[in-house]
Amino acid sequence: MARGNPDKLKPVRSKLEASERGKSGGRKSGEARRRKKALREHLEALLAGKRGDMTTAEALTLALVEKGLSGDVRAFEVIRDTIGEKPVEKSQQEVAGQVALDVNVSPAVAAALKTLEGMAEE
Repeated sequence: MARGNPDKLKPVRSKLEASERGKSGGRKSGEARRRKKALREHLEALLAGKRGDMTTAEALTLALVEKGLSGDVRAFEVIRDTIGEKPVEKSQQEVAGQVALDVNVSPAVAAALKTLEGMAEE
């Protein structure tokens, strides 16, 4: 998807140009996926490595817990969310009264609505 100012987008002039742009985008997407995969693999390898008598992942977890215990609220939130206890955010709103809508419909639709209203009253 194009980023930035949409007014600067150049329109496609032919099917060939659209095809070339699609191929280019596909190549770029593949490159980005490969970079992300390599980064993920490097991080996983580093986390599996040893730091003294524990893995790097264990050392990071311990450091995060220690920060949480020292009063770091953000560290606590990360721990809570990671173990699956993130609270569900709910928003509830009530609407009271009547809402008036000004809708312009074609005569055929207006007639159909009147017919439906008549059927509902019966």
